[in-house]
Amino acid sequence: MLLGMECVGRTARDCAAENDNLEMLQQIYQCAEEKITTEELKSKLLLGTDSVGMTTWHCASDNGNLQTLQQIYQCAEGILSTEVLKSKLLLGTDSLGRTA
Repeated sequence: MLLGMECVGRTARDCAAENDNLEMLQQIYQCAEEKITTEELKSKLLLGTDSVGMTTWHCASDNGNLQTLQQIYQCAEGILSTEVLKSKLLLGTDSLGRTA
C-alpha cells in the first residue's frame, strides 16, 4: 500500500507533492521510515519514477510547490549521498530529458 502505484505509476507520494499537501507527505515519509528499508526509501520513495520517468521532485516542481520541494530535499539530504542527491534528485531527468 505504501509504495502502491496507480495505472500510470503514480503513488500517494506523487499526489501529495503535486497538490502541495505537506501533512500527507510528512505522514508518508514517517510511515516509510518505520515500514520499509533504507534502500527502498531511497530507490522507491525518494527516487522512484512514474511511467514517464517523473519523480516526486518533478511533481512538486511542475506545480511550483516550493515548500514541498524543501520538505523532499530535507528528507533526501539525510538519506542520500551528496552525489546521488545532486545527480538523481536535483538534476535527474524524466523520460523526455527534462529536469525539475
